[in-house]
Amino acid sequence: MSLERIERLMKEAQAGGYAVGYFESWNLDSLQGVIDAAEQTRSPIIIGFNGEFLSQRAGATTDELALYGSVGRAIATEASVPCGFIFNECSNDAWLERAITAGFNLVMPADPGARPGEYTRRVKRLTELAHARAVAVEAEVEKSDSEEDHEEATDPTAAANFVEATGIDLLAVSVGNEEIKLEGRAPLDLLRLEAIHQRIEIPLVLHGGSGIEDKSLKAAIRLGVRKVNYGTYMKQKYLHALRGSLSSIESNPHALLGDGSNTDVIVVGRTVIRDAVLERIELLGCCGKA
Repeated sequence: MSLERIERLMKEAQAGGYAVGYFESWNLDSLQGVIDAAEQTRSPIIIGFNGEFLSQRAGATTDELALYGSVGRAIATEASVPCGFIFNECSNDAWLERAITAGFNLVMPADPGARPGEYTRRVKRLTELAHARAVAVEAEVEKSDSEEDHEEATDPTAAANFVEATGIDLLAVSVGNEEIKLEGRAPLDLLRLEAIHQRIEIPLVLHGGSGIEDKSLKAAIRLGVRKVNYGTYMKQKYLHALRGSLSSIESNPHALLGDGSNTDVIVVGRTVIRDAVLERIELLGCCGKA
């Protein structure tokens, strides 16, 4: 199955009343683990990488995006379920422009520190570039001068104005969800989400899925959320599993790295990511929809 257009993934999610999960990856085994879970549950899925993390590494260059793009597209093509492919949350326009041509079919400009008006202009320009290559754009509402906290709740009127001004395809909203929440899970401000949903026709996105209560998440999907992002809890489980594997007294390095056995840390990593995705994907209502 080839890479699926984001527009189609979102339209089918809207018609079916479910959300598609974006389970963020950082290497090949985590990417494969996500696909394993999607295929096991017959779920449409969005795969991808964090653009800020990739672009801010020491010595990183935009040329590397050709490699990341090729890997993601190859995995999506081989998968038996429809896949979207995102270059997620990046404040560097040069990297976003390269991602648009490198094989990703969804990009997200994100720059909470941008000056008033600047972010909206940049998103509009990037959206025009992306649409010319059939790439979709996700963005969040520009913060005002008074919003010192980057987690400030999304204003429905500002959201409607931002969508109209930029032409984006998906809107990420802040309604009590918290990115990189290391402990616990909290409810959402569903009244605010409903007010946004009444003003916005495009699909809504929740970042910080790791820290959202189940009941609240299900209600949010009924209020127009069509994409939910996960990352923190997956890395927590991945690291816990690898630490356990590396504490082994096994002296043969091949048994721990590269032989494909159950003790191989690459296999352990892929398996724990598959299981982590399986823990949450049913909440989205997308299982069996592929």
